Amino acid sequence: MSGIDWRGLPRLGKGWGSAPYLAPQSPAGLEGASGIVHLGLGNFHRAHQAVYTADALRHTDGPWGITGVATTPGDRPRPVIEGMAAQDGLYTVLTLHRGGAVAASVPGVHHPGLVADGQGADVVAAIGAATTRIVSLTVTEKGYTFGADGRLDLDDPLIRADLASGATPRTTIGLIARGLQQRQRTGAPPVTALSCDNLMDNGHRLRSLLDEFIAALPAAEREDLQAYADACVSTPNSMVDRIAPATTDEHRALAARAFGVRDTVPVPTEPYKLWVMQDDFRAGRPAWEQAGAVFTDDVAPYELMKLRLLNGAHSLLAYLGLLRGHRSIDRAVGDELLGGVVEFAMREEILPTVPEPPDMPGAGYIGELLDRFANPALGHRTAQVGSDGSLKIPVRWAGTLTESLAAGRVPRVLALGFAAYVRMITADDAYDERSLGTVHDGARARLTELASRATGPDGKARLLLAEGGLLPQEAAQHLEFANTVAEFARVLDVHGVEAALRAAARD
Repeated sequence: MSGIDWRGLPRLGKGWGSAPYLAPQSPAGLEGASGIVHLGLGNFHRAHQAVYTADALRHTDGPWGITGVATTPGDRPRPVIEGMAAQDGLYTVLTLHRGGAVAASVPGVHHPGLVADGQGADVVAAIGAATTRIVSLTVTEKGYTFGADGRLDLDDPLIRADLASGATPRTTIGLIARGLQQRQRTGAPPVTALSCDNLMDNGHRLRSLLDEFIAALPAAEREDLQAYADACVSTPNSMVDRIAPATTDEHRALAARAFGVRDTVPVPTEPYKLWVMQDDFRAGRPAWEQAGAVFTDDVAPYELMKLRLLNGAHSLLAYLGLLRGHRSIDRAVGDELLGGVVEFAMREEILPTVPEPPDMPGAGYIGELLDRFANPALGHRTAQVGSDGSLKIPVRWAGTLTESLAAGRVPRVLALGFAAYVRMITADDAYDERSLGTVHDGARARLTELASRATGPDGKARLLLAEGGLLPQEAAQHLEFANTVAEFARVLDVHGVEAALRAAARD
């Protein structure tokens, strides 16, 4: 790449903050075969697992290079793959502090990447390679191809195609299963499949989906593969936490201005990061604990804390923030009315359903989250956070809602959040898409068609609550909660989001 010798980065010295621009490492073994294949080469992985791995390798060398696989269909991931290829697999992680300080590092751990859409056979070969010890994932909720019941969607045409003998897989589950099949056929050593996505009990969920895929294979393939998976594949649970918004031209300009780096694919992120996981790795792992990762036998309390408080509040801020006209999460949480309502929901509706880890008290975590959300340097877009709500809402809100209703509590702010999502997804004039950005949702057409069968905003909200597959049936059948959702839907339509927020604040 013209203009910079990436391997000569130490000359750049210090940046705007107190931290130096950390040069990429070339630990022993990194130049050889990859020990990790990672599915989902998005900003989160590049700001989280890659950083932990680079930091671990500063302490203990090992064969832990990462082959990154872009899994998003179409051309969207190609700029990242092509940009990293042009930069020898390197990129800048820009750590943006709330006070304006910026630090940067280059996690030099990636081998040349692959694009699953078009290079599926190469991805299977990488997973199947005897040198691969860990297959990790950040493919978001939609990448697991499960249905409303949480089981593998065997009616999905891509899953059906992946199950055909000799097919080149295209889905995440298909790629992993076919890679395991290659390992079984060649006698490759054990391997770990590590989910790093926002799914409760994510390791066990991944294992169940893999087992369901294997069970649906032709009988001639099924038995040996299941035996290999049972004996040689571990799927530990994990919890990950770091905000890494989408890269913009402003971030590229910042890398050039602050550090003299012409980087087409920098990653913006916040200072905070956390990784908690079970230590169940069949063929070894990087010394991630040296980089600050936490290993525990019980990940569940950390998962619930993050999933319900961070992700659940994020969705509330996104949907209500869009209706309020806020382009970014920091502006949404800085809105005194909206921020106050969401903070109330975090403390009074969500926290009572979360078992607090002994080293992570809930009140303190909420304070940290509110401070992190308010970081204007991140510019985390509400449209980005609000996308794929049909998949996120069941994961982020359902547990809180079910447990609250069972305990006799009606979470009114969550009811307002659901009504806001319904309005946003079904009303063309719900928010200014041109200035705030597009909210992508694969279920939009289905939900809009379903809503068209009802009359009035309250009727649409009731119908989507009952038949949309977004929240548990206990919610639709709970008269007070259903009435609250319907009333908020009516207030949003007739009086607007400010009146709805004030109504929620009063109660």
